[in-house]
Amino acid sequence: MSVIPRELEEILGKRAFAHVATLGPRGEPQSSPVWIDWDGTYLKFSQTTTRQKFRNLQRDPRIALSAHDPDDPYRYVEIRGRVVGAEPDPENAFINKMAKKYTGEDVYQWGQPGDERVVVLVEPEHVPG
Repeated sequence: MSVIPRELEEILGKRAFAHVATLGPRGEPQSSPVWIDWDGTYLKFSQTTTRQKFRNLQRDPRIALSAHDPDDPYRYVEIRGRVVGAEPDPENAFINKMAKKYTGEDVYQWGQPGDERVVVLVEPEHVPG
């Protein structure tokens, strides 16, 4: 059973950007927006393995994120949890799925040669409020 209340799970299925917060190497917070997917168990987002966010999560899997409802910016969900895995996405299947959800395009257009993408799996542990 998910710790995310059903009425807030709906936000995760919309084109809501999530702001992901991680802890940097000196304990400083680092936050950035990502496209998200929710499968009922894990919150997922795509990341390249060279980004600071990914390195932060390898060192410390604790994560917090928030996403506001694109139809009502005063409604949001905050999730605190842990990264429990990072699955390789060598064919870009997941990032292409997210591109379709967020841009309507079939293929993610901002990839760079040599990018190594993973799908980060977040297990929600607590939803404040």
